[in-house]
Amino acid sequence: MADNFDAIVIGGGPGGYNAAIRLGQLGLTSACIDKRGSFGGTCLNIGCIPSKALLHASERFQEAKEDFAKLGIKTKVELDLPAMMAQKTKVVGELTKGVEFLLKKAKSEAIVGEARITAAPSNASLGKVEVKGADGNIRNLIAKYIIIATGSDVAPLPGVTIDEKQIVSSTGALALTSVPRKLLVVGAGVIGLELGSVWKRLGAEVTVVEFLDRVTPGIDGEVGKAFQRILTKQGFTFQLSTKVTGVEKKGCGGLKVTVEPAAGGDKSVIDCDVMLVAIGRIAYTANLGLLEVGVAMDKRGRIVTDEHYKTNVAGIYAVGDCREGPMLAHKAEDEAVACAELIAGKASHVNYDVIPSVVYTFPEVATVGKSEEELKAAGVQYKVGKFPFTANARAKTIMATDGLVKILADAKTDKILGCAIIGPEAGNLIAEVVLAMEFGASSEDIARTCHSHPTLTEAVRQAAMGVEGWTMQM
Repeated sequence: MADNFDAIVIGGGPGGYNAAIRLGQLGLTSACIDKRGSFGGTCLNIGCIPSKALLHASERFQEAKEDFAKLGIKTKVELDLPAMMAQKTKVVGELTKGVEFLLKKAKSEAIVGEARITAAPSNASLGKVEVKGADGNIRNLIAKYIIIATGSDVAPLPGVTIDEKQIVSSTGALALTSVPRKLLVVGAGVIGLELGSVWKRLGAEVTVVEFLDRVTPGIDGEVGKAFQRILTKQGFTFQLSTKVTGVEKKGCGGLKVTVEPAAGGDKSVIDCDVMLVAIGRIAYTANLGLLEVGVAMDKRGRIVTDEHYKTNVAGIYAVGDCREGPMLAHKAEDEAVACAELIAGKASHVNYDVIPSVVYTFPEVATVGKSEEELKAAGVQYKVGKFPFTANARAKTIMATDGLVKILADAKTDKILGCAIIGPEAGNLIAEVVLAMEFGASSEDIARTCHSHPTLTEAVRQAAMGVEGWTMQM
């Protein structure tokens, strides 16, 4: 006998648990299935949350070692890595338990196991999902709607086997038991630079190999160059336009990594203790029964949906990393809420033009909307306003003057088209611009809004003032 729900949600990450919670708030019953055993998905368990815990802790460690003396504070600092890892684990545990509480509050049954769709919903019958528990027992569920929110997995590096000890993904990099003497990061994207920052602050020599000719591909070019300069000043070594062609484990426990120019050329060898593979993520859509029920996928293995998150199979929906778009937890959350509301018969949408992205290094990098390169390519006439943190009073008082705010606005209407920030608290500062863009605001709207003094937010205002050329630098 099968258990009957209004909707079955496959995946317990930000997309899955938010869909289940919103369904419950709207009066629909649901089951939320996750095979990990700890709800919250990659984000809470082995991604966003543990990485931010280590980023914060390592930043405080470096600050105590190098900056306290400048403030007249004398300290003797020692690293207790097990305690740092224990704090990370504590935070993860508290938040995953919080997700389970929210699911229970929304009357969504949290089920641990591997889900597989065995029949699609139809006018004649309900959809069927088979759940295999850790004990091997099978539970059958039926529902009118099925939402797939299975997220993404680590993109593999061809010819390289990840053992999560010497050759690690982000998962292994968050659980190292000692600080590597030399860390090689393959991939100069968000994950590689964030985790590289953690271990650099704790004492590792960090070399970053990137196939492309720049770091953080996709963000504003000017900000990307500034970011690389700052990281280089912090001690990072970059080998751009370079690819890894082989890895050999040495008898002494180290690694010999063979690299060569991306365009081809002479090989060279990099010695390291640990290699982090961070070349991106791929949609997790395997072993779900999708092909058997006819769900269409694109060449990258992502589930194809329409603007209402419907797949080509009636009654089956998809949200988050397993469909197109940026692989961001907050994007998955917004899609999950919209999908649940649409299923419940309400109007809902996600504005993909105003989804921010943040790199949580120090300084942070945050972007939203279009980059200058994208506007040029599209032939859009625009104006630029910039303001450096070197001229911001609060940034000076906290010794965090690297970076700038850059705002792009339409040349005719002054509507904000994009923003890029590199500097302290960039991830928080970008929220003001995201809200302004959501409401179709102009740069002048921000420029004429009173901001508290002295605050970092004034840099955003000054950049907005700069669009029309009336920035007041100190």
